[in-house]
Amino acid sequence: MESIEYLGRQLPLLGHYDTVVVGGGAAGAAAGIRCAIDGQKVLLVEKGAFLGGTASRALVCPMMPTYVEHLDVLHRVEETLNRHGVTTRDGITTMIWFAPDQLSDAFEELYVSNGGRLLYDATLVDAVCEDKHIRYIVVMTVNGLQAIAAGNFVDATGDAVLTRMAGVPTSSGDENGDNQVSSLRFIMGGIDVEKYREYVLSLHDEFSPLKTGYFFESAMVAGRSFKLEPIFREGVAEGLLTEEDLRYYQCFSLPNKPGCMAFNCPHLPSLKQNTDALARSAAIAEGHEKIGRLVRFLQAKMPGFAHSYLLQTADMLGVRESWRLKGNYLLTEEDYTRQARFPDGLVKGDWYIDVHSNKKGLFHQNTYQHGDYYEIPYRSMVTDEAENLIVAGRCISTTFLMQASVRILPTVIDMGDVAGSACTLAHTTGQPLCRLDGSKLRRFEPTPLPQK
Repeated sequence: MESIEYLGRQLPLLGHYDTVVVGGGAAGAAAGIRCAIDGQKVLLVEKGAFLGGTASRALVCPMMPTYVEHLDVLHRVEETLNRHGVTTRDGITTMIWFAPDQLSDAFEELYVSNGGRLLYDATLVDAVCEDKHIRYIVVMTVNGLQAIAAGNFVDATGDAVLTRMAGVPTSSGDENGDNQVSSLRFIMGGIDVEKYREYVLSLHDEFSPLKTGYFFESAMVAGRSFKLEPIFREGVAEGLLTEEDLRYYQCFSLPNKPGCMAFNCPHLPSLKQNTDALARSAAIAEGHEKIGRLVRFLQAKMPGFAHSYLLQTADMLGVRESWRLKGNYLLTEEDYTRQARFPDGLVKGDWYIDVHSNKKGLFHQNTYQHGDYYEIPYRSMVTDEAENLIVAGRCISTTFLMQASVRILPTVIDMGDVAGSACTLAHTTGQPLCRLDGSKLRRFEPTPLPQK
């Protein structure tokens, strides 16, 4: 077997690829799928045992509402879900509903069926660079340390791990270095969802437009006049909950899984800087305690939960924001406000600036009407510091506030689609990723700004 020298030892070379995608989350899976469809020799490196990342391992579902045109891979994913009998639409909102296992299966099927190769249970250890070019990556596998060579690399790790290992500058957090609040999600089964909905509606709770039908969602944020707050206050008074447990509560139905709901909580505000490994681990343990309290409270006090049970706890922290690339263009909240258009604008975004702040609670900037959008330029995904690297997902080059808009699933899947196309163009033309003309990758026609 071919080998390379690494820190004074010989490492076996696992292979040479046109493109290696590091991170099998939604962005990475989409990048891999696009590369495979385009006929590239592509390897997707994932530290877990299935694709989907935050959407599957952190149980982040469904996909939030969006009203803009999206790219091919997202449509293929939904078509695959539908083909397997998954109901993805509720008929009222524009959310795409899925259960975490359903989405990971759809990603894997699309990737493998188009010729993509997987490397599961593999953790990125290092990047070997020369003259601003990534020559190899080093991964830890069941065989020990191994090297992988590629013409181009996609960083879809969420935490910009490959970017940082390649020596590329990054930023993290707000002006004080504090990150958005992380969550640890969970799923419960045995819920009488109709009884729960009847109770919520009896309170004249207007949070969800889903008054009838299979799907339902509900939420409560303390101090924001949510109708569910009094029953949560009862839980605090009876010692089932703490005051901090009332910071954020939200749950969603899961398609094809009657009686099951996914919970977008608890918040973990003690984790102010999630760029610390020990702090992340402590936050996960704290989340386990909070989930236990929430489950016991719901079983004891919430109508519809009398026979419910904890079905699954996320095996990955729900990180909203951590490290971000310092790329060739910094996308800012001013670009959101002006609905920015770019010659190399490749992805349309329309989610609001949705900050779960450690200091200020929820901070929302929501000025868009249906059909409004900004564009994400290709330059926000590449850097001259590493010519054969492209970044996709929540860790592209943005400000702290702007990142709170670009991070939703439909948008990051589109970024992965673009990253895969860019790697195909770079491979076929021999041009470095950082010097590609992003306008040549456009997949939608420019839309004029709406008249105000």
